[in-house]
Amino acid sequence: MSNQKDPQRRPQTATPGWPDIFAALAAEASDGRLKTFYEAGCVAPETPLAEVPLVAMDFETTGLDPNQHSIVSIGLVPLSLVRIYSRDARHWVVRPLLPLHQQSVTIHGITHTEIDQAPDLTEIIGDLLSALAGKVVIVHHRGIERPFLDVAMQWRLGEGIRFPVIDTMAIEAQVNPQRRPNWLRRLQGQRPLSIRLPDSRTRYGLPHYAPHHALSDALASAELFQAQVQHHFSPHTPIGELWY
Repeated sequence: MSNQKDPQRRPQTATPGWPDIFAALAAEASDGRLKTFYEAGCVAPETPLAEVPLVAMDFETTGLDPNQHSIVSIGLVPLSLVRIYSRDARHWVVRPLLPLHQQSVTIHGITHTEIDQAPDLTEIIGDLLSALAGKVVIVHHRGIERPFLDVAMQWRLGEGIRFPVIDTMAIEAQVNPQRRPNWLRRLQGQRPLSIRLPDSRTRYGLPHYAPHHALSDALASAELFQAQVQHHFSPHTPIGELWY
């Protein structure tokens, strides 16, 4: 992988000690589902990527602020570096605490009728945490899934959640350090390089999927990560070099 630095990337020395964090959180958790999740543990930072249980996760939400908006659907796709476990993929539509606005309906296509018939997140938390337990989560832009789930669980359980993530968007930012051209290159007609999920996939020759569906976006992130590892890393790369 390139040794060039990116301001979004967490320095290796600042990587959280996730196994220790999980052990501490397991002792502190009040909710039994959360306690079980933390007790499943977390791989050590020196574990090679090829040996890490992985799951890609994507949320569709009513907006971008976890303190003002809500989760409306969740997609999970388990994977390894060489396989996508589609048979074990999961998808839920959940009822948001806050009203569904027409703008978000236009983006993700989830209707008021679907929302009215959907369970509250509380009803699927056990299944969700079981599907995540023991795995490292892959997302495309870590500012969505982890903070939204943390806030949602604080509202419902009175305690939030912490877990490591691999951010495929941050990887794209790091491996494309010249993605934002300087003024001279802009004058010469060079445009910024997009690191959005569909554009990132295009650079690796991956097929186009319709965006804004939690399950297909989770699958898209899973495949993107496999391609990133193949091009920029190694199966022997320690997970501690990539997680946040």
